Amino acid sequence: MADKPKFKMPPVEQLRGRQLGRVLIKMNKLRRQQLDEALEIQKQRRGPLGSILVELGHISEDELNIALASQAGIGTVDLSKQDIAPEVIAVLTATMATTYRVIPYELDKDRKTLSIALDNPDNFVATDDLKTLLDLKNIKAALCTPAEMQTALDRYYPEGEQESITGLISELAEDEDLAKFQGRGDSIDLAEVKEMMEANPVKKLLNLVLMQAIKEKASDVHFEPFEDEFKMRYRIDGVLYEMVPPPRYVAMAISSRIKVMANLDIAERRLPQDGRIELQLRGRPIDLRVSVLPTMFGESVVLRVLDRSNVQLSLEKIGMRDDDLNLFRQLMGKPNGIIINTGPTGSGKTTTLYAALSELNDPEVKILTAEDPVEYDIDGLVQTQVRPEVGLTFGRCLRSFLRQDPDIILVGEVRDLETAQISVQASLTGHLVFTTLHTNDAPSAIARLLDLGMEPFLITATIEAIVAQRLVRRICTNCKTDYRPTEEQIMELNLKPEDVGDRVFYYGKGCDYCNNTGYRGRLGIYEIMSLDDNMRDMIMNRASTDVLRRQAVKRGMRTLRESGIMAIFEGVTSLDEVVRETIVEE
Repeated sequence: MADKPKFKMPPVEQLRGRQLGRVLIKMNKLRRQQLDEALEIQKQRRGPLGSILVELGHISEDELNIALASQAGIGTVDLSKQDIAPEVIAVLTATMATTYRVIPYELDKDRKTLSIALDNPDNFVATDDLKTLLDLKNIKAALCTPAEMQTALDRYYPEGEQESITGLISELAEDEDLAKFQGRGDSIDLAEVKEMMEANPVKKLLNLVLMQAIKEKASDVHFEPFEDEFKMRYRIDGVLYEMVPPPRYVAMAISSRIKVMANLDIAERRLPQDGRIELQLRGRPIDLRVSVLPTMFGESVVLRVLDRSNVQLSLEKIGMRDDDLNLFRQLMGKPNGIIINTGPTGSGKTTTLYAALSELNDPEVKILTAEDPVEYDIDGLVQTQVRPEVGLTFGRCLRSFLRQDPDIILVGEVRDLETAQISVQASLTGHLVFTTLHTNDAPSAIARLLDLGMEPFLITATIEAIVAQRLVRRICTNCKTDYRPTEEQIMELNLKPEDVGDRVFYYGKGCDYCNNTGYRGRLGIYEIMSLDDNMRDMIMNRASTDVLRRQAVKRGMRTLRESGIMAIFEGVTSLDEVVRETIVEE
């Protein structure tokens, strides 16, 4: 191959928006005949032109990255020639720098502009997320080589110096500018609140807490002000864990910072507010649902972490046993009727229904959902956010749905008689309806619907099955240990020693992998009550919940407690978890 012409990088303005081949020719990295050769290959087998050029040996991977960056209007920077000031490095925590693979190298405080180096031209997400996390007006990105990036990360953010939340809280406590707010309570004006939330230690602490929550797969992060302290807690696998608390006087700064990130009104401290923060972490879309509640001692803020890459939208992965799964799939295949999923808040009902809809999602099927809120966006589903404050209730949504020619409808929750009646109407007119209720078990759902005012004949005509569920924590596979339970522990499950026999029970001792909890991840346990003619007759005669439960068990329904006991015998969960999450059947 002939020598390439000497490299002379033209201004980025001349390359922005041009075709890749043209950019490389302008950069003197490619000849016309080499481009034609690659285009011919692309016609035959399709695929990215850049990859074909690298494969042919016409350009290097680094040269391709520079061309792609120039095409997007991003310039280049040589980090080895940059003398970066410590205050610029301090803008990002080590966790953020290594997570997003960026190096800050210039900061204009007056214009709130930060210049960062990336080693991947596709990493546009970093600029958007950092703008949100750091509250900057502008982020200028430039491209460096992966080797330069790694050297800079090792130099400026050494691995041994990863910040801890404890270290940042100490930094907060020592910050003299923040300490002047100690003891001020709520007597802080808006200008001072803005000054507090702009403080670098506040931003760094909040960003680290969020990164840690996502990394630990927390479902919620709580920031709670009390009279003498300010608590921060994570909910992981359904259990709350407390972190080292920051000084009480930074409570308003942290809540205001979150409100700015969620585009809420920082001046409003008397009314509840709801918002959302959207982030991308290593290519994973993360939604943070923000709820702000005024309390006696300030604003309590809860962030619900919706990690779309972490949700198991597959019926095989939610914990259903094979026989339950086959029955559930038979129910899903019905042309009409209502399938109710029941359980307390946080029992995984939404995930189960999403998994069912994902399996039913097909170009030949129209699926509409009314939710509060829409937790996960799924391609192919027409999803509607219920907004009661403007009159868009579940009932009103459902009325409109019936004019949208759907095949399958998901109603987030039956909260009142109107929603129940329209769900029944939708089912009677040939639609399959999925919905949720809040009851302790499957048979109790019938009594709940009767309490709402539904007629027994409508219940029996439309409801196909009720699925109750709970989530129990999985024993950590890394520190799983067997043991013999005492007779008292066995009796807690309503079992006798002879029922257990020689079976081995397990628990988690606690290790670094599971944060010394003994558990990692959760699985669902289920009971499915499908209605037959006998049960429909009993409902028509307003039979009690206990009578319905006994009849369902006689017909082969596996109760929540029995599902839990089977999971214990298989060594998947612990005795304590099943006792905590299920009730003893009479």
